[in-house]
Amino acid sequence: MRNYFQDVWLRLRRDKLALLGLVIIAIVIFMAVFAPYLSSYEYDAQDFLESNEPPSMNHVFGTDIFGRDIFVRVLYGARISLSVGFVASLINLFIGVIYGGISGFAGGKLDNLMMRIVDVIYSVPVMIYVILIMVVVGSGLKSIFITLGISYWASMARIVRAEIMRLKNEEFVLAARVIGASSSRILFRHLLPNAMGAILVSLTFSIPSAIFTEAFLSFVGLGVSAPMASWGVLSSDAIGTLAIYPWQLFFPAAAISITILAFNFLGDGLRDALDPRLRK
Repeated sequence: MRNYFQDVWLRLRRDKLALLGLVIIAIVIFMAVFAPYLSSYEYDAQDFLESNEPPSMNHVFGTDIFGRDIFVRVLYGARISLSVGFVASLINLFIGVIYGGISGFAGGKLDNLMMRIVDVIYSVPVMIYVILIMVVVGSGLKSIFITLGISYWASMARIVRAEIMRLKNEEFVLAARVIGASSSRILFRHLLPNAMGAILVSLTFSIPSAIFTEAFLSFVGLGVSAPMASWGVLSSDAIGTLAIYPWQLFFPAAAISITILAFNFLGDGLRDALDPRLRK
């Protein structure tokens, strides 16, 4: 008889779009990690004699206005965009899960107070956080990470709270109380593991959301700055020459779109695969 995780993997394998998303994510991560070995060009090397070249054998994605190879810049941009996405997921995992778990398990006045704090954080637009943080620490990747640390865990906290409140009156929790398990043990050893399905799905969807947020902030000039090049920066730099050199915008925009779609496909597949009601 198959166990729960074998069933999850079997259902996930049957979802072709989820598998496609997983393969694309693996390829993007591989190319980002091994970017220096996939091209002979440096991401910040300028050659004005080769500026604005269309895609060719020498430059697969063409070059930009400074003669920099767009392919290698897209590869290095993947490092920044993916790092933002994974940092957001780690923040969700360590802050949102614990905060939401404590709130849902405690209930009463403490739960009400903790959720009002989440409401306040959630109600402030991300742009406001970025502008305020830029005033203090300046623009760049650091300010984006701080912004994610302040605001991105709120949605996860709400999801985990709802799951814990649904589970805490189940029979296995009552049995744990009867044998003398402490509140912290019940929360971390019984409740949170049983809510892991919703947590994993939410984590998967938080990564593309963070990637898009970073791309948008960099696009409007509030993200990373030169010589760093995220996908948002590359798209922003290409806007001025879109009518003449469209490939300069097409490739970074395609990288953003394909990566976000891949994570969404995987998230949809995980949501269905982790649903215990589908277990046979």
